Amino acid sequence: MLLLISPDGVEEALDCAKAAEHLDIVDVKKPDEGSLGANFPWVIREIRDAVPADKPVSATVGDVPYKPGTVAQAALGAAVSGATYIKVGLYGCTTPDQAIDVMRAVVRAVKDHRPDAFVVASGYADAHRVGCVNPLALPDIALRSGSDAAMLDTAVKDGTRLFDHVPPEVCAEFVRRSHDAGLLAALAGSVKAEDLGVLTRIGTDIVGVRGAVCEGGDRNTGRIQPELVAAFRAEMDRHAREHTAAAPAAG
Repeated sequence: MLLLISPDGVEEALDCAKAAEHLDIVDVKKPDEGSLGANFPWVIREIRDAVPADKPVSATVGDVPYKPGTVAQAALGAAVSGATYIKVGLYGCTTPDQAIDVMRAVVRAVKDHRPDAFVVASGYADAHRVGCVNPLALPDIALRSGSDAAMLDTAVKDGTRLFDHVPPEVCAEFVRRSHDAGLLAALAGSVKAEDLGVLTRIGTDIVGVRGAVCEGGDRNTGRIQPELVAAFRAEMDRHAREHTAAAPAAG
């Protein structure tokens, strides 16, 4: 399982760089503009320069409307600015067809510029609260649009968490559908260390966190702490070892 950490600016990215050995992807977002709020192009460039070259940089394009042209341009801007993982929050898409329109435009815009870029179709575990596409529709949307991964986060950051809206058995179905489609499955949404056992067991490929590695556990006012990143990774690795050791017995 890959660990994706989301700093909100260059200073936090430097803190991530201090913990680079413990994380896999540095994700650029702007939390005060939403769950998948987009940061500025120059911030993406500065963070790309601030973290080790072997650590890929991800960038969120925003909690986007159903405007394929607008979103495609934004996604290309993120790729041009140095991101190799491009995440699109399908906030304003109320049907799978709308979501596919947006993601196809993003895939074309990004991969025409950089064929090895990694496009992530992101939906929301609490889709019922904001009126966007059903979480279990995301793997098919990602597959039909040519995206590389399907992701779930939470749209409303009010203290509720991923499993409050999509219980573990439904997350497991999300992961299974993603894998059946040849996609990676990413899960986020106020994930905490105590969730790692379940996330490991269901085969999650990428786990995204911010609050869990911020001072005080607060994604908005807390700052990422390198020692919390290290501790979170240690817990991930522990669960991975236990899961591997248990696999032969389960078989």
